[in-house]
Parts: sequence; C-alpha cells; structure tokens
Amino acid sequence: MDTLRFWLNGQWIEESSVPPTTTLLQYLRQNKRLTGTKEGCAEGDCGACTVIVIDKKTSDKPRFRAINSCLLLLPMLQGSYVLTVEALETNGTPHIVQESLVQELGSQCGYCTPGFIMSMFEACYRPDLDEDWKLDDQLCGNLCRCTGYRPILDATKAIAGTQPQDSFSSLLQDATPEPMSLSYQHGEQKYFNPTSLDTLWELLETYPDARFIVGGTDLSLEITKQFKEPQLLISLEGLGLSEIEEKDDYWRVGATTTLSRLEAALAQPFPTIERMVRFFGARQIKNRGTLGGNICTASPIGDLAPVLLSLNARAVLLSKQGERIIPLSEFFVGYRQTALQQGEILAAVEIPSLQTEQDIRSCSYKVSKRQELDISTVSAGLYVHISKDGEVVEARFGFGGMAATPSRATQLEQALVGKTWSEETLEAALPTLAQDFTPIDDHRGSAWYRNKVAQNLIMGFFLETQNEPQPRLPYRPTATVNLETTP
Repeated sequence: MDTLRFWLNGQWIEESSVPPTTTLLQYLRQNKRLTGTKEGCAEGDCGACTVIVIDKKTSDKPRFRAINSCLLLLPMLQGSYVLTVEALETNGTPHIVQESLVQELGSQCGYCTPGFIMSMFEACYRPDLDEDWKLDDQLCGNLCRCTGYRPILDATKAIAGTQPQDSFSSLLQDATPEPMSLSYQHGEQKYFNPTSLDTLWELLETYPDARFIVGGTDLSLEITKQFKEPQLLISLEGLGLSEIEEKDDYWRVGATTTLSRLEAALAQPFPTIERMVRFFGARQIKNRGTLGGNICTASPIGDLAPVLLSLNARAVLLSKQGERIIPLSEFFVGYRQTALQQGEILAAVEIPSLQTEQDIRSCSYKVSKRQELDISTVSAGLYVHISKDGEVVEARFGFGGMAATPSRATQLEQALVGKTWSEETLEAALPTLAQDFTPIDDHRGSAWYRNKVAQNLIMGFFLETQNEPQPRLPYRPTATVNLETTP
C-alpha cells in the first residue's frame, strides 16, 4: 500500500504526496491549518504540540494516549485515529476538560494551553490515576512559563479519571482494526510498515542498510534537530511484538512495548522497573518510547538497562534463521554497539520472576541535574539476595553513566557475596567499585562525582531497603545535587 491512511478529527485522510519524514506537527499546521497545536521546542520537551492518538495496537483495552506530534512521523499513523484540540468541542460546547481549565483560571498567555488540554484529556479518560504522583506524572511533559501550575493541577484533578460517557468514549468501543501495512515512497525516501515477520525478512534482504523505527522518540530528533533525512526506514510497530506475558518463572516483555504500558503492567512484579520508568521522561514520551528502543540505542546512560541488568534479564533476538537468547549483559558490546547481527532484531526481553519467599531487595535510582525530564548523570539498578543468616547470597549492581556501556559492578558484587549484609560490610567493600569503573569527566559530572554518587546510591540502597525490600515510591535525589565539589 503506497498511500498513508488515518483518521484525523473524524475525517478519513489519504495522503501520498508528503515526505515520510514529515512530522504530524508540520502536517497539522502547514497542510491542514490546524494551528491549535503549537511548536515550542520540536524535541518533545515542552508539550505544546501534544495531541491524542487512540492506542489500539495491543491486546489491552484501547486508550487515549497523549503524544508529542513534533516527534511523530506521519507514516507512523497508518490506520490510527488522531484528535487535536480543535475536535474537542461538541456543537459549540466545550469539553469538560476545557471548562475545568477555564473555571480554575488555568490559562494566561495561552500558548501552552492546547497542549495542556490534550494531556488533561488523556487524564480524563484514564482509569488508573489512583495516586497523586501519577497526576503529576501526567502533566510533567507540559511546560507553562506564566500561569503557574497550581490552577492547572487543580483543573486536572477535578476531571481526572471521570471517564465521561460521551462521543469520545464511544470511539474506544469501536472494533480494533487490523494492522495496516505500508510501503511508502516519496522521491528517494522509503518507509515500510510490515505486518508479518516474513515480510520483514524480505525487506531486510532487499534493504540491509535500512534503519528500524518504532516510537521514534530518539530517531525523530535527528530529523527535527539535526535536519537529517533518513532514506530507508522500516517500522517494527505492526509485528505484534508488544505482548507482556507471565511465564512459569519469568516475564516475557515484547520489544515494542511502550514505556507507559511497561510501567503499569510490571508495577507489582517489579517495583524497581516502575520506579525507574517514573523518572524516565514525560508521559508523552512514555506513550511512544519503547523498551526495545531504549535498549537498542545502547546508550551508556540509558535508564532501563541498569535496572534490567540487576534483574538478570535476557535479550531475545530474532532473525529469519530463528531465535537466540543471550544475557542482557552480553548484549552491549561497545559504545553504542550491540550484539545484534545483520538481519536480526530484538524481539523481547525476559525477566526472571522475583522469589517472594526469599529476602530479595531491589531498587532503582536516577541522578540528574533536574528531577524531571533530564538525561541521567548516573543511574542504577541494585539487587541483593540475603540468606536467613543475614549473608549476601547474590548481588547484582547495574550502572549507567559509569562506563562506555551499561555495566554491572562485578568486582564489588563478588566482594559482598558470603559477607554479612551490613553498613560496615558495604563501607569496607565500596572501594572495590574503582576496579569496576573508570568513568570520564564530562559536562554532566566529573569522574569523582560519578564515583561518589554511585557509592552513595549503594549505601542509600542499604538504608532504604531496611524496612521496605522493594521500594516503589518516587525517589527524589536532592541530596546528590550539590556534590559536585573538589574532594
């Protein structure tokens, strides 16, 4: 199929004349003159461009998802349903979200207001806003420079989770459409959205140098900020690799699972994952970004890899020849390099279940200059199994920001095994961390700072898990903010 097809505010759109690197934001403003959606940063940080896409691509119930239209390439919408702020009124009557913001005096200059409205719209129909921090998380990707957040938060709280039975809720009841394949070309640029693995293998044989894309929250920045024009893109979104399954002794999570689904589905079995995803990024980013995308970038400061390393996760790699499974610790082979071979994709991640009858302590940490929406300076996933006698049976400490790849502190882990799990033991063993890592100095932190933070996080892990073995409440790392001093 060589035509883009999707729903926009109730209108069926067919498009065959735009480059595949056109963002939804550009298309809305320039092609459709829907200028309620604003451009603030073009990199997914401000939320002014927020729109709603109905998520029907998983086995979960369909949901409204707030997303950054500045990072969404138009072909990603194949078969989707999009709502912009212009569509919310009904016969001249504002939506209850809009009314709530007016009543709470939540708008001043108005530039950010449409984006806030769309994030609030998702909150209105979300059934899981049962904790105050989730409300903050819903809005953390929207910035306001003049009104102040209190009236906006009050307006959101008034409508959050009300799930009104209206024309919009009926959209969620419609039958889930079958994935729509796409073979789109504009000039020399090509974009493919296969809906079967057989088609994918054929494409990879024809286009071995094509780049993969799913959420696009990273790759799209090359287009919007570096002005690159990828010539060959293959989407993995239509392949059904987004299932989350509980097996006998492990969980299998599809590589194209979005971070918002990961956060919700694994909150109970793996609180350490939920806590890290909480600080991963804005709601709009988590609604598009995927588990596989974050892992396959192989960033040394990727947030999920340290946590998964501490949980002894395995990478499920898939090719035309079949499936192979390797420890995640063997997946990262160098700076921004992975063990993926030609014609191979990351299909899933397997995470061994935590043994609830044992004394397992597990937690995650992210330290950055800002508490929200920032790149990690140091991130950590920490795990320890304590025997009935109080000795360390196994320790797994995964770190980001300490080496060229996400890595485990294996020397420190070995130094702890068989020792009593105590503050004194840790103080004696922590110098071993220098054998595991020799971090670099950069604009986010010096080598001394990174080493000091890593040691402090391990000690903090010991203290925090004394009463709660697997803490899940959001962690506020303010105590590490001012450590950047000369020793």
